[in-house]
Amino acid sequence: MFTGNSLLELQTLDDSARIQTIYLSGFGNEFTSEDPRCPGALPEGQNNPQICPYGLYSEQLSGSAFTCPRAANKRSWLYRILPSVRHKPFTPLSCGNLSDNWNEVEPDPNQLRWKPFTITKASEKKVDFVSGLRTLCGAGDAKSRNGIAVHIYTCNASMLDKSVCFQNSDGDFLIVPQQGEILITTEFGKMMVEPNEICVLQQGMRFSVDVFGETRGYILEVYGTHFELPDLGPIGANGLANPRDFQVPVAWFEDCTVGTTYTVINKYQGKLFSCQQEFSPFNVVAWHGNYTPYKYNLENFMVINCVAFDHADPSIFTVLTAKSTRPGVAIADFVIFPPRWGVAEHTFRPPYYHRNCMSEFMGLIKGQYEAKEEGFQPGGGSLHSIMTPHGPDADCFDKNSTANLQPERVAEGTMAFMFESSFSMAVTKWGLETCQRLDKNYYKCWEPLRNHFNPNWAPDRK
Repeated sequence: MFTGNSLLELQTLDDSARIQTIYLSGFGNEFTSEDPRCPGALPEGQNNPQICPYGLYSEQLSGSAFTCPRAANKRSWLYRILPSVRHKPFTPLSCGNLSDNWNEVEPDPNQLRWKPFTITKASEKKVDFVSGLRTLCGAGDAKSRNGIAVHIYTCNASMLDKSVCFQNSDGDFLIVPQQGEILITTEFGKMMVEPNEICVLQQGMRFSVDVFGETRGYILEVYGTHFELPDLGPIGANGLANPRDFQVPVAWFEDCTVGTTYTVINKYQGKLFSCQQEFSPFNVVAWHGNYTPYKYNLENFMVINCVAFDHADPSIFTVLTAKSTRPGVAIADFVIFPPRWGVAEHTFRPPYYHRNCMSEFMGLIKGQYEAKEEGFQPGGGSLHSIMTPHGPDADCFDKNSTANLQPERVAEGTMAFMFESSFSMAVTKWGLETCQRLDKNYYKCWEPLRNHFNPNWAPDRK
């Protein structure tokens, strides 16, 4: 479906015509964009003129307090055919398996691993992105604007087929597709996101997700803050995820106001609500600002790695971070384990055994994760809670303890990732019971570890 690195052919809703669009490049930039069908739609010299070009309405979308320091101030101005305020009242909607109840089951400190999450077949039931959301674990509270949640999405039907859009009033969604590409229509334009890419839809942005078959992925939701690029420190000016590789959609609008009812689903304080309106939510003709949706291809990550000895902490693989108020401590980090060279000498190269003051949820997009080549499968996941020990399985330890150390490609054809958080996350009833994907034999992967202690051992002192 791609015709180039930045050029996409995007199918319109009636499947009869195609539109080409290019992405804007950069992370957190001040962008401007207008649909080429309406040149000059952006007002000149001010945000809120008495009369906007083409008779549009001006509307600001704020992602931060008005008085935030300039470096942290997030907002965009949207110029739309009708303002989003024109809708019928919101009414409660069933949440299904979407939850923010972290006390519905007793805490479980064990190492947890899930087999690939089941995707409902379209022949059995049509499931779109919203109805396919399932909350796996989380912590904190959307009301107090401090917390996170990890969700799984599995779907087989498009939202726009039903004229439905979604808005998350609680926080940001970082979406990690694992199976199936997704076409995301937003108020800012369209993005096609494939497995091995990610996208971020920030708080309050309305969007719809179209799919092209059985589709699955992971979502990290953060309340009260936004994702940003990690500081590089001694690395210097370049490396990890470079700002130029992030892509923002260009303006695209539809003007549908006759005989069509659109449903807006709003996630608010952990619950779902819906309202009706008689026009498309994607009616933004032009926009400008620094508060936008964006996507990123994980293949563009510039890996920093050990070139002498020992195993560096996984923080060197951080793509995005959502900072807390404590310096150096994140509400959530998004970390990947991409293909790279392993060259460390006299070193056990896979991840070391570990107990951590952070929670670690891992998922696998493709391939085989080096520390657990069996059992940890694409489309599944694992959770190692705060201070719960974890590390390579017995097979990995035995193989790498005796390996002939030479330069080697690590994780070729693989992409694993981690949502790491300073919060102690609780697992939902769906995650522990309802989904029936929990691997109750996970602990057995460490049982073959043997006692190698030798009190008479003497080191080679050459």
